[in-house]
Amino acid sequence: MSERTYRAAIIGTGGIAHAHAKAVLASADRASDGGVSHGRAELVAVADVDAGRAREFAATYGIPHAYASAEELLREERLDVAHLCTPPQQHAPLALACLEAGVTALVEKPPTLSLAEFDTLIEAERHSAGHVATVLQHRFGAGAVRLRRLAQAGDLGRPLLATCLTQWYRDDDYYAVPWRGTWESEGGGPTMGHGIHQFDLLLSVLGPWREVTAVAARQARPVDTEDVSMALVTFESGATATVVNSVLSPRQTSELRFDFERATVEVEHLYGYTDDDWTVTTAPGHDGVSSLWKADPGGGSSGHGDWFTAVLDALDQGQAPPVTAADARRTMEFIAALYASAFTGERVRAGQITADSPFAHRMDGTGAPWRTT
Repeated sequence: MSERTYRAAIIGTGGIAHAHAKAVLASADRASDGGVSHGRAELVAVADVDAGRAREFAATYGIPHAYASAEELLREERLDVAHLCTPPQQHAPLALACLEAGVTALVEKPPTLSLAEFDTLIEAERHSAGHVATVLQHRFGAGAVRLRRLAQAGDLGRPLLATCLTQWYRDDDYYAVPWRGTWESEGGGPTMGHGIHQFDLLLSVLGPWREVTAVAARQARPVDTEDVSMALVTFESGATATVVNSVLSPRQTSELRFDFERATVEVEHLYGYTDDDWTVTTAPGHDGVSSLWKADPGGGSSGHGDWFTAVLDALDQGQAPPVTAADARRTMEFIAALYASAFTGERVRAGQITADSPFAHRMDGTGAPWRTT
């Protein structure tokens, strides 16, 4: 393990910022000087446009410095990483500012409002000492790590089909927050901001996707974006999957099911899973798969803690932290393709959304087929 202690800051103090603060504090394994004495990383500063809220957050977590702007924080502090926990429309400009300062930006989902905006970050990263990484923590729970390991080793046989369900419930009051429910500030509906965790995990297991056929609708919520979408996805391996993203579902669930030749592997949870949420059902004659699953080390959940540990491990090795820009771009391209298919009625292939496509610059592309609210 590196003897280095990474200097971290949090920009934006909304609800998700608390998960980030706790993840940094949980990295304790040796004492550090200055900031919060918690080992591999220390929280040295926080910023929020609401200065009072920034001070309150700093007091809660023992953070030495609070600022009323990200610009002041980046100017005054010597940082290694910055956790970007602001509303989505601020992610790209803040990540660019971090990269310009040589600071690694750990960006909450969705990382940008469009594929073109994300490509701007990739270009900026090439000229910076810092990196950009998207916070997609469901990749890092022990069950997901184990599943990818067994799948890549061929122990499960060929992947055949999968289902990916994010069926959540958000009422009208949820969308009373000004930045929610618009293409300009949130970039999309549940496809962009809710289901991304589940289908990003799906993509990380099944590998490169080949084409998408989708529908999207605004059924009930007072939003400009969709409130439900569904997609049929074909992968380069030949596997097929269905993906559902909803904020209209009173019985909430997050489910992934993978049917391989030798076993079905499933997880059902809501906002985060543990090892207990996974099940394995073997095909006849393949009981050994269950033994392999049980023999693989377990433990970690899909929270921010295991993700941040993976970030620190990568930085210790001089590597870009996960989820890398290349990883996240595949997921962002999938989102753009889903919207493009839904709004044009056409099947969309990987690589089809080029820089001159309207769907590269806005997820609603040529416009959603319903009136704005």
